[in-house]
This record gives sequence, structure tokens and C-alpha cells, in this order.
Amino acid sequence: MKRAKFLLTAALSVMTMASFAQDLESFNNPAFAKYGETLEQRKENYLNSTFLKESIANRDYGAATDYLKALVENCPTASENIYVNGTNLYKAKIQRAKSLAEKRGYVDSLMWVYDLRNLYFGDHATRGSDYILDRKARELLTYDSSDREGIRQAFTEAIDAAVAKSGKADPELVAIYFKNLCDDYKNDEVSTAEILETYERLSPMFDNIKPEQEEHKNTFEVCFGLSGAASCENLEALFSKKLAAAPDDPAVLGQAVSLMSRANCDSDFFFSTAEHYYEINPSSDTALFLAQGFQNRKEFDKANTYLREALKTENDPAERVKLLVRVAVVELAAQHFSASAEAASEAVAIDPANGYAYYIQAQAFAMGNSGCDNELARGAAYWVAYDVMAKAVQNLDGEPETKATAQETMSRYRRSFPTQEECFFNELKEGSSYVVDCGVARGRSTTVRYRPQ
Repeated sequence: MKRAKFLLTAALSVMTMASFAQDLESFNNPAFAKYGETLEQRKENYLNSTFLKESIANRDYGAATDYLKALVENCPTASENIYVNGTNLYKAKIQRAKSLAEKRGYVDSLMWVYDLRNLYFGDHATRGSDYILDRKARELLTYDSSDREGIRQAFTEAIDAAVAKSGKADPELVAIYFKNLCDDYKNDEVSTAEILETYERLSPMFDNIKPEQEEHKNTFEVCFGLSGAASCENLEALFSKKLAAAPDDPAVLGQAVSLMSRANCDSDFFFSTAEHYYEINPSSDTALFLAQGFQNRKEFDKANTYLREALKTENDPAERVKLLVRVAVVELAAQHFSASAEAASEAVAIDPANGYAYYIQAQAFAMGNSGCDNELARGAAYWVAYDVMAKAVQNLDGEPETKATAQETMSRYRRSFPTQEECFFNELKEGSSYVVDCGVARGRSTTVRYRPQ
């Protein structure tokens, strides 16, 4: 039935041409010169081109294969549609392959068609080598992802063709290639040197990209950061050279800081690079990062300096809260309890639902009672700390681990409350109001409670 349908379609095709091709003289038209030297050759090859498309449409892939081979042998430069139809033919065959060996054979044929198209039509103005090799690489990855060496070669050729034509390659193509290269690195198929060299060579492909292409840049950077090749030692060697050539380039500095921070680098080179980047391009995110790094190194003054500088220029409320909470953490670590409580209070004033701000503030109140000269006064600071830590618990529902720690801390504070005897001798009754008169919590109102027995 399928054969009958094909024959009928072919017959109709011939009939529709009859008015134009009743005799061979019709093929004297210069438009048919590309199909052969003689009129007979032109007619035969032109009909074969028509029948190739019709055969594929009717799923007569055996006949289509014969027509394709005849066209490639007799008039390979007649039309790029020969190869468009050829790729459609072999993709259909791939989908219907009954074994892995058969499928791979058809994939090889598909790649052969792309190579022929590139050979004969690679100089096309809009669908030249860059376009053809791009499609070839993507389809090899789609149809035979196990051919790792072939995939690397195909994508390299596609990228090189694009760069040769316009100076840059499609960011999506570059990201797909680099992701596969990093996968191969993890499987010990490529070297560390190749990953570093490729990263450096392809990074400029993402300069001045469109906003909608940022996701491809992110894929590229994340793959490199997670590849294992991006060790601190390797990154320092890479960026030492790049920054020596362009020490004030914000793009290179930002790239170095991003990758080295992802690798948890803590060398002097890294911190000097990050500080220089902040000088050129100050931002809350960079300040937070530097603060964390210097805090880890116990250089609290430097950490605090960057956070305070960022606060001077940051106007976004949400960003200010993040900075203030970090200031509170750094000041607490430096045992500047009053400054810590003050920063946390500012954060709470902007965002009363910030559980972390309450969490730090409570600790500053509890730890900042050393200025009190008696046990009752020191114990009273824990009443305030308990109250504030309770607010932290109320606002940490999305952070179960921190919330659990806050609850444990509340229990510890209760065990530090003044005893019933201390309250009795100071004429304080449980449940009565009390204003703390010393330490960081000075002036805070709270409620008298006895230490649990």
C-alpha cells in the first residue's frame, strides 16, 4: 500500500512537471545547469531531487537513500536542499533503528551528510560553515552521546567556524560544549590543562551578551567552578597571568573573585584581588563576601570596615538588613557586644521579622553583662536575652537548624536567671517589671523570672 502511494505521488509529480518538461529542451534553461552537463543528466538529476523529498515524505527510506546517493555522485553542488533532505532521511532512520550498531551507522551517515553540505555550501552567506557545523555538533550529541571524542571535535569545529566568521560563537553552543568538556574531565578523558586553556579561550564569548543569554554564561561559570579543575592553585596561576595583563579590568577581577570564592580560596593573592575588585566596583555582595573571608581569618577590623563602607552607599532596605546582620555577627565575634546589639537593632527596625537579627541581638545582650557588678544585675541580662531569643524562634520557621539552636540557647539562658533567693533579697517578685540598669541591655524593660529549680 505504501509503495502504491509512493508511485501515485511520483506519477503526479511528473505530471505536474509535464507542461515544463515535455521535452529535453526545457532543461536548456540556465537554472538547470547545476544539475548536469547534458540535458538528459539535468532532467534525471532534477527528478531525483524531487523524488528524494517525496520518498522521505512517504517513508520510503530505501528509495530515498538511492536518490540521495545518486545526487551526491552526479550533482553534489546542485542544491543545499539535497543535504537538508539527506539529514531528514537519516534522522528518520535513526529513530527507527532496531539495534545500537544500526543506529550508530545511521549517525555516521548523518554526519557524512553534514560534512558534504559543509564542503559544498560552507560559504553560504547565512547558512555557511558556522551554521552547518553548529547543527552537526548538536545532533551528534543528541543521537550518540557516547561518542565523547567525536562530540568534543564537532563542537570545537563549530565554535572555530563561528569565531572565524564573526569573532564570537553562540553562548549557548559554548555552554553546551564546556559542560560536556567538564563532564569528560570528571571521567578522566581530558586534562586539567585543557579545561583551564578552554575556559580562558572561551570566556570572551560571553562579553557583551544579551540579557536572555546570561543563563548560558552562568552555566559556563558554574561548570568550571564545580569541575574540580578550578582549584585555588590552578585559579591563582590562571588569574595571575590575566591580571598582570589587565590589572584593573572589572570583568576579569569579578571573574577571579567569583571563581576563587566558590573554591573557598583564602590566599593573600585572593584577598588582595577581592579588595582591588571592591575598590573598582564596590557592592554589598562583594562587601559581604570580603567580610566573611576576613572574619574567617579573624581579621575583624577589616571585615567590619568593608561592611560599614557598604552601608554608607546601600539604599535598598533588604540589602541593608543583610549588611547590618553581618555587622552584628562580626562585632559579636570581635566581642564588641554593644556595637553588635546596635547593628542588630537597626536591622530589626527595618525588618521586624528577621530572625537572625534577633538571634545575634540576644547573644549580645547575654554576653555583654560583664559591666554589671553583682549577680542579680548580671542575671537580669538573661531575662532580656531570653525575651529576644524567643522572638528569634518565632521568626526562624524557615531555618529549622538555627531555630533548634535558638531554642537550646533559650534553655541555657533560663538556667542563668537569678535565683528565687536573689530576687527575694532584692525585693523582686516573679512576674513584676524590671528595667536593666547595666551592661549592653541597660534600659531594656523585662519581666522578673526565677531560675528553674
